[in-house]
Amino acid sequence: MKKIGIADTTFARVDMAKFAIDVLKQNYGNIEIIRYTVPGIKDLPVAVKKLLEEKGCDIAMALGMPGPNPLDKQSAQVASLGLVTVQIMTNKHVIEVFVHEDEAKSDKELYYIAKDRTEKHAHNLIKLIFKPEELIKDAGMGKRQGFPDAGPIRL
Repeated sequence: MKKIGIADTTFARVDMAKFAIDVLKQNYGNIEIIRYTVPGIKDLPVAVKKLLEEKGCDIAMALGMPGPNPLDKQSAQVASLGLVTVQIMTNKHVIEVFVHEDEAKSDKELYYIAKDRTEKHAHNLIKLIFKPEELIKDAGMGKRQGFPDAGPIRL
């Protein structure tokens, strides 16, 4: 049985963890999901590290929703660098799923982007740990999360 860690924040305006957990439970039953909620995105790296090291998770998702202001963008960058560091320190994958509030023009569109991106990355997580050959088939296909696929460039 694989253990999957889901780290999310109270700052997010959408419960992104619910989308991830629903996809994971529907598509692979032989897993244990451990959720860890923190206040903000800069808290995600230590939450993920705890999930991987202390809780024994095989892989983790870090879910966050940075705001639209320059300080929010800077905080997202700091968090992202922290998550990369956690991957290097633990030698385990961390799927970062950030949805910036200024990606959408309305709350409805923001909700759709968060749902789509989170669900697609949950499928990517499943592929990473159970079906890596499927990711090879998708290489160079212009897959997008949160928006329609861009598709491959063919000359």
